[in-house]
Amino acid sequence: MSKEKKVTLLYVDDEDVNLFIFERTFQDLYNIVTAISGEEGLKKLEQHADDIIIVISDMRMPGMDGVAFIRKAKAMYANIAYYILTAYAFNEDIDKALEEKLINKFFEKPINVELIKKEVEHVLDQIR
Repeated sequence: MSKEKKVTLLYVDDEDVNLFIFERTFQDLYNIVTAISGEEGLKKLEQHADDIIIVISDMRMPGMDGVAFIRKAKAMYANIAYYILTAYAFNEDIDKALEEKLINKFFEKPINVELIKKEVEHVLDQIR
C-alpha cells in the first residue's frame, strides 16, 4: 500500500442507503465524508476544507437541491471540483450548472465506480 495520503471526497445525499453504498464502495480508495443534506454538506466542508478536493452531490434533495448546495459551496470553496450524481435524466438545471462551470460533470445513478475513479484521477492530475 502506498504511503501517499488518501484523497478526501464529500458525498451529499438525502438518503441514508445511498450514503452507505457510496461510502462502502469507495472507502478503500478514498477518505469519504458524507452529509445527509446541503446544509450539513456546508458544515462538513467547513470542517474538512483543507482536505476535501471533490464534492459529489445528489441533485434532488429537500430544502436545498444539489445545484443550490454547490452554488453556495463553490462561492466559499472555489478550489474544489464539484459534481452532481442523479437518478434523474439530464435537465435544464444540470445543463445550466455545466454552462456556468458550476459543476465539472454529472454522473447518473446507479454509481459507475470506474467513471468516478477516472474523474478523481483527472482532478488529481490537474492539481499535481
